[in-house]
Amino acid sequence: MNGGQEFNVTPGRVLQLAAGLAADGLAEALEPSPGLVARLSLQPGNWGRVAELAAQQGLRWSAVWGDHCPPQISIRAVLFGSDGHLLLETAVDEQRPELTSQSPFYPAAERPERTLHDMFGVQFSGHPDDRRWLRHQAWDENDFPLRRDFPRNGKRSTATTGDSSYPFPAVAGEGVYEIPVGPVHAGIIEPGHFRFQAVGETILRMEEHLGYVHKGIEKIAEGRDLAGLTRLAGRVSGDSSVAHSWAACQAAERALQVEPSSRALALRAILAERERIANHLGDMGAICNDVGFAFAQVQMSRLRELWQRQNLELFGHRLLMDRVVPGGVCCDLTPQQISTLQRAGDCLHRDIEELLPLLLEYPSLQDRLRTTGVLSPEDARRFGVTGYIGRASNLQDDLRRDAPYAPYDRLQVRVPAYLEGDVAKRLRVRGEEVLVSLELQQQLLHELPPGALRVACPPPGREVEGIGLIEGWRGEMLAYLRLDAESRVLRYFPRDPSWLSWPVLEVLLKNVIVPDFPVCNKSVNGSYSGHDL
Repeated sequence: MNGGQEFNVTPGRVLQLAAGLAADGLAEALEPSPGLVARLSLQPGNWGRVAELAAQQGLRWSAVWGDHCPPQISIRAVLFGSDGHLLLETAVDEQRPELTSQSPFYPAAERPERTLHDMFGVQFSGHPDDRRWLRHQAWDENDFPLRRDFPRNGKRSTATTGDSSYPFPAVAGEGVYEIPVGPVHAGIIEPGHFRFQAVGETILRMEEHLGYVHKGIEKIAEGRDLAGLTRLAGRVSGDSSVAHSWAACQAAERALQVEPSSRALALRAILAERERIANHLGDMGAICNDVGFAFAQVQMSRLRELWQRQNLELFGHRLLMDRVVPGGVCCDLTPQQISTLQRAGDCLHRDIEELLPLLLEYPSLQDRLRTTGVLSPEDARRFGVTGYIGRASNLQDDLRRDAPYAPYDRLQVRVPAYLEGDVAKRLRVRGEEVLVSLELQQQLLHELPPGALRVACPPPGREVEGIGLIEGWRGEMLAYLRLDAESRVLRYFPRDPSWLSWPVLEVLLKNVIVPDFPVCNKSVNGSYSGHDL
C-alpha cells in the first residue's frame, strides 16, 4: 500500500536511549509501568537535554502533563520509539516551578507546555512563544485551575467577559491582508479561530486559536469513581467515545493489575473498529463535498447512516457511548447478531471497493486534491503527527501493530502509508483503513472467544497510577490516571490525537489558495472538543 520509495528515517529505540541516559547520569531508571518499555526519573535541569538527545535519536514526542502533588508539581512526558513508549518524570517546586522547554527539539510540545503554564503556573525557559494558550478571562493572572487548591467552580460570581484579546502577530508587507475566520462558524461545529495572512488568494500564514469551549474535564474528573470517570472519558470527544473510554479503562486496569477477559477485549476492538469505520466514511464524503463532488457525500453519508443504525440496533447506541466499562464491556453478541454483523461487513466491503476507485481516479476530483495541502514526511515526523495524517506522509506509527495490546497482539494489522502527504493521500488512507478495519472486524467476529463480559476492579488499598495507550481513529490516544486507595480519581489526563494534528494544519496551508482551506481542514479534521479539555 506504500506509494513509492520510503522516507528513510528509522525510529530510535527506547531501551538503547534509556540505557545511555542512565549510564551518563542524566536519568535514573525506574520500574516501567505496564504498557511502557522504560521509565526514567530526571532532575529538572536535565529535562531539556534529555529531549534533545531523544530527538537526535529519532524518538517521537507524544504528550506532556502536570500533576499537582503539594509541595511539588510532577511533570511527565511520553516519547515513542521503534520498541515502544518511554515515560519521563520530573518534579518542580510549586513556589518556583521552572523547567527547560522541550519545544525547541519537539515542536509538538509548544502548545502543551503553554497549557502547563496556564493551568499549573509552570515556567518553561527557552520556549519560543510566551503568549497564553488557555488563559480565559474567568481566571486571574495568578489563578492556576489545575492546582489542588483551586476550586472546581472557580472564584468568580459574575459573568466572564469575552476572550477577544489574543495577540495575533501584526500584518506586514505590501499587498498582505488578513482574513479572520471564527471562532463562531457558519455550520454546526465547535468554535475555533483561524487568522489568515494572504496575498491575493495565496495563504502566506495561518494561525489558530482554540480553547473557546474549555470544559474542565480534568478538574471535574477528580473524586469520581471508575464508572463515573469512564462515562466522562467517553465524552471528551464524542466521535472518539470508544477510544477515549478504552484508554481510560486500560489505564485503570493497568493501575489495578486487572485483566479483562479475552471476549471483552475482542468486543472492545470490534467497537473501536466500528467507530473508526463510521468516522472515516463521514470524512471521505465531507472531503469530496468541500470541492463540489456531492455524489461521494451522498454515498458515504448513506453508508455511515446504515452503519450507525446497526450500532444502535445491536449495541444500543449510535456512537457506541458507554459500551466500554471498567473491567470489560456492557454488551455482548449472540450467534445470530454475529452473522448479521458479518453480512453487513461483507456488504460494506463490496461498496467501498466499488466506490474507492472512483474517488481515487475521477480526474476533476483528483485535480483539486492532488498536491493540495502537502505535509512533507520531514514535517510529519518533526511534529509527531499520528493516524491517517501521519500515514499519508509516511509516518506509519500504529499502536495496533507497533505496540500491540490485546486483542491486536494476536492479529495482523496492515498500515497503509504514502509519501505525498496531500489531501488526495489523506483521503486514500481513510478508504484503505476502512477496508483494513472491516477485515479486522470479520476476523474478530469469526474467532470471538468465550469469557466474562466484565471482571471486578477492586479498590487497590493504596495510591496507584496507570497509562492507557490506544490507537483511536485519529491516531494514538493516551490517558494517564492516578487513583487513591478507594479507586477515586486523583488525576485524569486524556491526550487526544488532535493536540498533534491541529499544529500541522498551519504547516500544510502555506502557499495554499484560500478557497482550498475547507478541504485541507476537513482532511485533517482535528477535534475541537478533544483539544478543549
